[in-house]
Amino acid sequence: MRVVFMGTPEFAVPTLERLIEQFDVVGVVTRPDKPRGRSRAPLPSPVKEVALAHNIPLFQPRTLRRPENQEPIRAWKPDVIIVAAFGLILPREVLDIPPHGCVNVHASLLPRWRGAAPVPAAIIAGDEVTGVTIMLMDEGVDTGPILAQRPEPIRPDDTTASLTARLAVLGAEVLVETLPRWVNGEITPQPQDDARATYAPMIRKEDGFVDWNEPADLLERRVRAYYPWPTVMTRWRGKLLKILRSRAHVDVEEGASPGTVIGWGEGAAVVTGRGVLELLEVQLEGKKALDIAAFLRGARNFIGSRLESLKK
Repeated sequence: MRVVFMGTPEFAVPTLERLIEQFDVVGVVTRPDKPRGRSRAPLPSPVKEVALAHNIPLFQPRTLRRPENQEPIRAWKPDVIIVAAFGLILPREVLDIPPHGCVNVHASLLPRWRGAAPVPAAIIAGDEVTGVTIMLMDEGVDTGPILAQRPEPIRPDDTTASLTARLAVLGAEVLVETLPRWVNGEITPQPQDDARATYAPMIRKEDGFVDWNEPADLLERRVRAYYPWPTVMTRWRGKLLKILRSRAHVDVEEGASPGTVIGWGEGAAVVTGRGVLELLEVQLEGKKALDIAAFLRGARNFIGSRLESLKK
């Protein structure tokens, strides 16, 4: 089976590696190198690094809508195209290239959380279970018929980083189990129920701006959902303060205004719209990340201060 793979971030790597082990991957399509780090030097995507390590032909278009950018994929003559977190829209001309279609590995149980950021959306919503969906792609956003699904519990301490890592491995496993059955005609695609669909838009930096009027349990889920990026951010004494780990205590009543820092055992917590948010790890602008005890040793006037809500 001739396979072309399309993907970009770390989530896509386990799928590509499993495909390389079991099938004939004739080409990889990934996003152009992006400037990263302090140097802003262009760096390859995780998928590109895997492709180079295995000497697989590579293509890095900025768009697939131009006919000339579709020709390299057509020249590879794939039986099927596998897509995992690619980041570009596939036009009908590309979807029609392989005889067995374009198959997507999506990090949710569709039709719940269609869109670019299903993992943080599931955490913020308080979902107890998410999973992976293997889907036959159409021209919509994650609207195609389903070939296979597998659930995965969301743990109480899961962040987007930890949950994405598990779903990446799970998605790869389900994909390599499903692909031969799909190509052999053993699977009937099941249409999604559009009435049950929810949408998870792309995360922006300002989504991490805190509003201390929100309840503590929602804020704690935001902290987990927005780790490692963009993180939940407040401002203390004119500097941004990132909240990297926290714990909600919703049954605690405090008379102070939301955003007020109070002592909490040997640490600190912040009064919210309902309950308090215990701070476990923070990072002040220009400094390294610290657990709250270490942070308090260098910020003795932190308790009793007021943290700003950045969300208007």
